[in-house]
Amino acid sequence: MTLHELKTQLQQQNTLAFELPNGSLVPSHFHITEVGRVTKNFIDCGGVTRKEEVISLQLWEANDYDHRLHPEKMLQIIEIGEKAFNLKDLEIEVEYQGNTIQKFGLDLKANHFVLINKKTACLALDACQIIPESNEKKTEKCTSGSGCC
Repeated sequence: MTLHELKTQLQQQNTLAFELPNGSLVPSHFHITEVGRVTKNFIDCGGVTRKEEVISLQLWEANDYDHRLHPEKMLQIIEIGEKAFNLKDLEIEVEYQGNTIQKFGLDLKANHFVLINKKTACLALDACQIIPESNEKKTEKCTSGSGCC
């Protein structure tokens, strides 16, 4: 989900609910503690430099059981971040505390938001001689110094 899509959905929602990948809901007394733009500059295992940008929202819960964030308030918080950081219409990434800080994609299901598990991937399949369908290496081509991860 992109920033524009999120803002559009918030304008149409009466309440806020976030579903975790296991089907349970983030407790309704959550806070939005961060809105920001995260830029990641990196090099993949094939030697290609890359840059990724996402808009990060951090959901946090505390002992404030009487707190309920409404869609219009969340929209206001996002708009403050949008102005402060000149946010573009980028993909949304949601941080939430599990066993460690977890990062999720965001989608919509019926009348609530869904946190989608993210996965790692090799971005240099050709250099690593990875067959995408089976995700197995062609070990005969993966030799020392070949540039394979």
